[in-house]
Amino acid sequence: MRRAIFPGSFDPLTNGHLDIIRRSCPLFDEIVIAVLNNPDKNPLFTVEERCSMLEEILPTLGIEGCRLVVDSFSGLTAEFARERGATAIVRGIRAVSDYEYELRMALMNRKLEPSIETVFLMAGEEYSYVSSTLMKQVFELGGRVEGLIPPLVEARMREKLAEN
Repeated sequence: MRRAIFPGSFDPLTNGHLDIIRRSCPLFDEIVIAVLNNPDKNPLFTVEERCSMLEEILPTLGIEGCRLVVDSFSGLTAEFARERGATAIVRGIRAVSDYEYELRMALMNRKLEPSIETVFLMAGEEYSYVSSTLMKQVFELGGRVEGLIPPLVEARMREKLAEN
């Protein structure tokens, strides 16, 4: 089985993330969407909330021939990938600045786990500027994010904003 992990904070999940998931599916039999538990990032959603949204949204994508699994982790991505039996780590790249960061991470992951490859996918043009951080900032300032994040995520963001 060709298993990959797609790690990230997914806080919030964007349509760019979903695009990378869709486009990586033909390459693998299974993709573990690995939600990073990193409290230092000051997350909007808990890990459990992010996993729950992913589990609700992924079946609506209509992806066949590739099993999608949602899991969470803390610590080193390479170690999590090894523990899950993955042969690859999928990463999306939007711009040159992403590439520089992702290259360093891929080289460190290769040093830690030489048998696991990193696969870079270029972001779709319509999502090349979309990041979770930008979506949070725009949303919190009252800007429109429709078409950039799934409607379910936007609704949950509205709920969070109303709580605060």
